[in-house]
Parts: sequence; structure tokens; C-alpha cells
Amino acid sequence: MTIVDVRILVEGASDVEVVSKALRGMALGSEYNVTISAIIPTTNIEIAKGAAAGADLLIIATDADRVGRELAERLFNELGEMVGHVERMKLPLGHDLEHIDVELVRKELKNALVRAGLKSLQVLPEYMSLRNQLLDLKGRYDNLTEEYRKLREEYDSALRAYGEIKEENERLRKNNEELRTILENSRKVYPIEEAWKSLFPAEPVPDEAYIGRAVEKLGLAGRVVVGQGYIFAEERALVDELLRTVYLSISIKEPSEPPEELPEIAEGPVEEPQNSEGSPEEPMKPREAEGQ
Repeated sequence: MTIVDVRILVEGASDVEVVSKALRGMALGSEYNVTISAIIPTTNIEIAKGAAAGADLLIIATDADRVGRELAERLFNELGEMVGHVERMKLPLGHDLEHIDVELVRKELKNALVRAGLKSLQVLPEYMSLRNQLLDLKGRYDNLTEEYRKLREEYDSALRAYGEIKEENERLRKNNEELRTILENSRKVYPIEEAWKSLFPAEPVPDEAYIGRAVEKLGLAGRVVVGQGYIFAEERALVDELLRTVYLSISIKEPSEPPEELPEIAEGPVEEPQNSEGSPEEPMKPREAEGQ
């Protein structure tokens, strides 16, 4: 059980002797579970503050006359916030140890201790209510602490995953930039419709898949890529060569039949037809063939 620290504040040295004599006949430890840690003789407020600070119980013992009452009142007001509890007691008038009633002083001390205990009991319900609130808050705090710990772990895990994704995204971005640079440096992009119309403005644009099969038949795979409405080639001459071949293959089909399959085309580069003078001549268009 915790021992209650009690300090007694008196007016002068003679009062210390009176109180000390009265304490000799009291078993405060066994009866009240208290210990008198100091008897302080002073009327100076600052000295009293330093000596009484931190006590569980401070007993202000002054004379019963007007001066003693005023001193006790002033000390009570100044020291009330510095100790656990302040209690007042009256000392009998006259400080002659041979004639003072020590038993009366002893009785006043016991009464002061009893009054302090009873006043403490008055605040016990409030104390228990505050204690329950404290326990409730502690439980909520522990739960919040555990929840915070879990959220912190999830946050750290998400942060690590974000870092990994960010690094991967940066790596892919760099790879994409490198691939784009390689593509721009190695191939040029030509819209199929634009390239076709530049060669055969009056003819409908053939199906992209048909042009793609022509790439395979002509052995241009790797040098020419067809897709998404574009032709990717190292140079424009390859695009023109490809489209002229496609046009020629369409021209030799029956005009009324849509070209379902690309006619067999010899592997290797396409040789353009020669006229009688040995120079290349333009391919014959379907309408011209029909009129001859």
C-alpha cells in the first residue's frame, strides 16, 4: 500500500517543537498509513512553495489568533495548486512546552488527518468515474494503435508496390522511346490510302489483308509491314513496288469478280514490263484492257 506523504507547515521554530512532541505519541504509519516527511517553519510564501511542492497532504498549523488565521488563509490560497490536498489545523495559544497541552495538539493533528481522509472520500465517485473514462480511453487508444499499425503495414506495402510499378513504368517508357526511335530511324510510315491514290487515283483502295498477303508472296516480310491502315517500309520505292504489283494482280483478274486470292507471284523482285524500245511501260488498266 502506498504511504501518504504528509508535510506540516508552522509559523516558527517553537511550533516545530510543539508538533514534534505531539507526534511522538502517534502511530501514524499503522493507524493512517501516512508519514510526516517534513515540518516546515516559515511564513515566507516562496520558501513554503519550495518546501511543500509535491506533497500528498499539506497541513497548515498556525495559531488560533487573528494573525494565525490570516497567515493560514494566505498559505492555503497560494499552495492549493501545488499539493494533492491542503488541510488546516489550529495550535493552542502560547508556546511554552512545559504548560502547552500536547494531547490537545495531538488531537488536532488526528482530526486534520481524518478531515483530509473524509474529503478525499467525497471525491472518490468522481475519481472512479474519471478512472473508468481513463480505462475506456486507454482501450480505444490501444485499438487505434493496433489499427494504425496494420494501416501502416498496408501503406508501406502499397508504397513498395508503387515504387516497383513506377520503376517498371519508367523502364517500359524508356524501352518504348528506344523502340520508337529505332522505328523512326529504320522505317517510314505511309498511309495505305494516300500511297495508293498517289499511284492510282481513280481506282478503289484494295483490302489491307490483300496487300499483306502480297508482302509475303513478294518476299518483302521484314522490310515491309502492313497494318492499321499503314505501310511501314524502309523506303518509298518498296511501297510503290508493292502497290504496283497489287494493282497488276487485280488487273489480270476478271473485272466482275472481286480478288479473293492473290494470284501466284514469283518470288523475288518484281520486273516491270518492257516496251519495244526496252523502257518500262505503265501497267494496263482494267478499262483500257476491256476496250482492246
